[in-house]
Amino acid sequence: MRLMSKIDKKAIQKEFQRHDGDTGSSDVQVAVLSERIEKLTEHLKGHKKDHSSRYGLIKMVSDRRRLLDYLKEKDEGRYQKIIAKLNIRH
Repeated sequence: MRLMSKIDKKAIQKEFQRHDGDTGSSDVQVAVLSERIEKLTEHLKGHKKDHSSRYGLIKMVSDRRRLLDYLKEKDEGRYQKIIAKLNIRH
């Protein structure tokens, strides 16, 4: 199962990049992980016994949480902007 096409990933990178060619900043990584988490959550709603994908989802959520904690520590403004833009928390 393919979660994201290259086109989807490029569009997310372009939207969240901090400068041209930015593909690895925390902002971009969090946005890509959020999209993957969203798609995998939808998949798991229809495939309740897919435990290996559920494990992958838990790992992705943990990775995103770690990146967000780092971002909050380094730059509170960017952190607030990205969680608002991705609608992660209220």
